Amino acid sequence: MNSLIHHPVVIFVRSLVFQIAFYLNLTLHILMSLPAFILPHKVMIEVARSWGRTSVWLLSAICGVHLELRGREKIPKGPLLVASKHQSAWDTFALLPMFPYPAYVLKRELTWIPFFGWCLLKTGMIPLDRSAGKESMATLIAHVRAALAQGRQVIVFPEGTRRPVHAEPDYKLGIVQLYAGGGVACLPMALNSGQFWPRRKFLRPPGTIIVEYLDVIPAGLPRATFFRRLQNDIETATNRLLAETEALPRQRPN
Repeated sequence: MNSLIHHPVVIFVRSLVFQIAFYLNLTLHILMSLPAFILPHKVMIEVARSWGRTSVWLLSAICGVHLELRGREKIPKGPLLVASKHQSAWDTFALLPMFPYPAYVLKRELTWIPFFGWCLLKTGMIPLDRSAGKESMATLIAHVRAALAQGRQVIVFPEGTRRPVHAEPDYKLGIVQLYAGGGVACLPMALNSGQFWPRRKFLRPPGTIIVEYLDVIPAGLPRATFFRRLQNDIETATNRLLAETEALPRQRPN
């Protein structure tokens, strides 16, 4: 049975079924969100968290890609800067239900998508205009501060975009400015999602996506100290998770 679920044809069929179910689920949640446009934005956030939760469930039920969370006891309450490794499109929705009041920092172009982008704006997600240079960073810091003042958990991908598994890290200095400007602790996160939802690939091989919450980095550290620690903590843990999965032949992605 284990050999059957790893057969390429089975993986292809399951991936296709999931792709259809994923977009049907997205459409359903967009329709569910329409009444929320006239309600407080927290209602829309709960719709978004439901979308993330049900999408993770569909991936598990259809493709056999399960989720394991480690270190949940390390998540502090209240406003928080969350710095996560980014390997997959999976990261853009699956982290939503992991926090009670999340706000992603995301590229502004996503807010231009009809309906979906309007939902992003209603939830108070934080758009980044990457073409505006220094002015963009000042605006971003102001928006992040406002979200933190509301008690939100601001989720940032420090490398700015998805990175393939085992690619050289490419952390941007913008995360340092958000840390210094936000004045709150930072929760680093490691994951191995790229092994089971590969970047720009269709297949979803079965296995376990592991998300690990790491030790919180307290507010107020010198910028260089924070930057070194953040990279070291995330990359060390991520490499460990990747090696752990690759050591299991029955879970090793094709």
